[in-house]
Amino acid sequence: MNLSELRPADGSKQNDFRRGRGHGSGNGKTAGKGHKGQKARSGAPRPGFEGGQMPLFRRIPKRGFHNRNSKEIVGINVDVLNRFEDGAVVTVESLIEMGIVKNPRDGVKILGNGELTKKLDVKVNAFSAAAIEKIKALGGNAEVI
Repeated sequence: MNLSELRPADGSKQNDFRRGRGHGSGNGKTAGKGHKGQKARSGAPRPGFEGGQMPLFRRIPKRGFHNRNSKEIVGINVDVLNRFEDGAVVTVESLIEMGIVKNPRDGVKILGNGELTKKLDVKVNAFSAAAIEKIKALGGNAEVI
């Protein structure tokens, strides 16, 4: 190793120029902040501050409550499962391949609406009681993954 080969560690240098280090640096004197004004001084206003005017995010009406812990489950009725062959294994991946589900989001639930005519081994995130009953009545298997 030579002195000419020394380099700072990767990621240790945050910006590529040093502010306020004289005219020769190309960013001296006002250090990129222009002349005077609120933005040139320390303690410039927070993002969204509109000079005392009621900010946009407070002017717009807000309604209801959104639970950030809620899950978005995609529901599918048992009659849709008749597209599969008799004795097939139905998973979330196979539902996507068949084009029944485009985006499974947080999970897939099989609902009990309609009639099932084939014996299937279904492995998805959730089932309704009626769906389990209809799948098992034909000798199939309903497994929660």
